[in-house]
This record gives sequence, structure tokens and C-alpha cells, in this order.
Amino acid sequence: MANKVQTIGVLTSGGDAPGMNAAIRAVVRTALAAGMKVKGIKRGYAGLLDEDIVDMDTRSVADILQRGGTILYTARCLEFKEAEVQKRGAEILRKHGIDGLVVIGGDGSFMGASKLAALGINTVGLPGTIDLDIACTEYTIGFDTAVNTAMEAIDKVRDTSTSHERCSIIEVMGREAGYIALWCGVANGAEDILMVEKYDKDEQKIIDNILQKKKLGKKHHIIINAEGVGDSYGMAKRIEAATGIETRATIIGHIQRGGSPTARDRVYASVMGAKAVDLLAEGATNRVVGYRNGEVVDFDIQEALGMHKGIDEYMYETSKRLSRQ
Repeated sequence: MANKVQTIGVLTSGGDAPGMNAAIRAVVRTALAAGMKVKGIKRGYAGLLDEDIVDMDTRSVADILQRGGTILYTARCLEFKEAEVQKRGAEILRKHGIDGLVVIGGDGSFMGASKLAALGINTVGLPGTIDLDIACTEYTIGFDTAVNTAMEAIDKVRDTSTSHERCSIIEVMGREAGYIALWCGVANGAEDILMVEKYDKDEQKIIDNILQKKKLGKKHHIIINAEGVGDSYGMAKRIEAATGIETRATIIGHIQRGGSPTARDRVYASVMGAKAVDLLAEGATNRVVGYRNGEVVDFDIQEALGMHKGIDEYMYETSKRLSRQ
């Protein structure tokens, strides 16, 4: 264990996610209740390097629990991968009296946190990403809101797809992970789910499936396509040409990142934020908070980054069985 901290810094890094504000609020209020000072670092590691750092009190986080996005703003900072830049970041934290840091973000953000830990800054990471792609945890801040937003949008597209007897390709977020696509595929009753982990690029198989379902009397065909597979508009043109069935592509896009967080995202983000402060208060460092088997847990960051997370095979096979009829 490293030394106990007196002043905590908190930042959000990478893509924004609903529930980040709940986590910030929990960090600030838990730390203040424990007699620690809190400073907010705006725009992630980029803001750290610019010394865009502000004092935070209980009023700083009033009325933010229900707000999407992040009041601290966020940015990507590729230069923070450089050792000299990391050293400068640690020096800036010390200059501002920050000896503990809570980083809310994804794997890339945790890499930076681990580097700062090696430079003597106590660090704890919180998994903030709508992609659910952090292996050490069954839950990531923002996923529940994002998948519900996508599900509701797909329900609406299904209505018009049925009315026009169309095939609809609906693209959801997930550049390198297909969890949103898989969950929406099950929740929306999609006929096909395409995601980077499973897609074999065999469009003829999709075309055959569409034609077979039409023979069975299906009036529409829903394909959920993950961002990492992409080419939804091109795919729609090719499917329409091959089947003669009107086919339209809809890209849901960044509405999945915004909006008021669900109860699950508010509650879990709050509990995780409090856990991060508790760990720092104990003198812990280089840790990432996760949620497993109904409990909030923590792991060494390097151990967490070394874990692999695959698609739930049973859920995937179930989605295929449910769509065969």
C-alpha cells in the first residue's frame, strides 16, 4: 500500500457515458465526508497537461445525478502515451497538491492511470464506457443507458419496417465490441446480429435467411449491425438488389452516448465512485473497480488490462435459436 491521500483529483477520459456524473458526484461527496479535498480535472489527460484544474465542493456536484455526459468534459490525449508526458502529468498533479487520482474511462484511460501510479500518484480507475468491453467487470458505467436508448430506437424503426414490409439494417455503436448489438438483438428480436467477434462476412447467408423468412410469412426483417462491422448503407443496397425486398439502413449514432442515465447506471456508478475513494483513503493505488457476482470488487490495473473478455456464447446461441422461427 502507498501513503494515504489528502487531496483527490477526478477526471473523465475517452468517450463519454451516461452515469459519469453520478460517479463524479459520489467521488466528490465521499471524499469530502472523509475530510479530503477534491479537485476536478477538466477534459481528461489533455486538461491535466493544460492544468485545467478546479476546486470542487458539495455544491459543484449538485443536481448532476440525472444528467448525461460529464460536467468535467472529456477528451482523448494520445500524447499521454509518451513517458516524458506522463512524468509531466505527475509533476502537475503534485504541483496542485493532488496525491490521489480517480480516472473514469476505459482501457486506454487505465493505462495512463497505471503509469501515474508507477510515478507515485495513488490511482484508482472506474470503468466508464458504453461498450461493456472491460474484461474485469460485468458492468461498465453507461452501458445500461446506451443499450436501452438503442433498444427504444430499434423498436421505432421496427414499426415503420413492418408497415412497409422492409428489411431494416440498424447500426449500433461498438467499434471493437459487440455487446450493444448482442443485447439489442435479443431485446428487439432481431433476425440477424452482426458484430466483429462473430461476423464471417458471408452476406449470402443473410440473404438466404431473409428469403427463407419471407416464405414463412415474415413481413419485415431486422438486422442489428455493430459499428465495427459497418458498411450498413452498402449492405442495404446489396441485399435489396439480391432479394428484391426494400432495404433501408439506419445508423443510430451518438444518441446512444447521451441522455439521462438509468437507475442502474446512477446507482452502480455512485457505489463505484464511493469505492474508489475508500480505496484511496486506505492507501491503495494502481487499482480498478469492477462489479462481479453481485459485488463491487477491485483489481490491480495491470491484471485487469491483461484479462480477455469474450462474447457470452450462450446468449449468442440463444439469440440465433430465438430468431429461427
